[in-house]
Amino acid sequence: MLIGYARVSTEEQNLNFQKDALHKAGCEKLFSERLSGIKKERPKLREALNYAKNGDTILVWRLDRLSRSLKDLIEISTFLEKKGINLRTLQEHIDTKSISGKFFFHIFGAFAEFESSLIRERTIAGLKAAKKRGKIGGRPNILNKKKKEILIKLYRKKNYTISKICEIMKISRPTLYKYTQSTIRRKEKIYS
Repeated sequence: MLIGYARVSTEEQNLNFQKDALHKAGCEKLFSERLSGIKKERPKLREALNYAKNGDTILVWRLDRLSRSLKDLIEISTFLEKKGINLRTLQEHIDTKSISGKFFFHIFGAFAEFESSLIRERTIAGLKAAKKRGKIGGRPNILNKKKKEILIKLYRKKNYTISKICEIMKISRPTLYKYTQSTIRRKEKIYS
């Protein structure tokens, strides 16, 4: 049986082209999910691996859809080999039924991990360069020091409800709690 597995990393990405390609290749069963390939726990992948039986083939669009880590790819490959399950990719034309297919599986896996490491390295270098120029990542503070002081005074006086304070300060409840968390005791009952 040919079993397909499709994965994208973010909600913005679309699974349809992978699903279409896997169906066109003849997959009888298809598993798909939206999770980073770096994450160890991918429930639908685990489901596909457990569903497959001896003699079946797992088909993926590209090897990096299976995982971005060489260690993880090797673990998956070992698991499949022990169960007598083959692995095929559409883009790299890898088929682990053959010795050369197993060889290319490991080569492409190493490239996938290398690419992932390069992206991470460039991101860290970019953040460091931005920090040296005085730019700090993340969201800017909504409240300046003066507005934060006003917020804390309003909160401590308890003359207004949380909703009213949020309305006055033009902030959301999570923002209010973020700025007042040092004054909130865990067991204090929050009034609304």
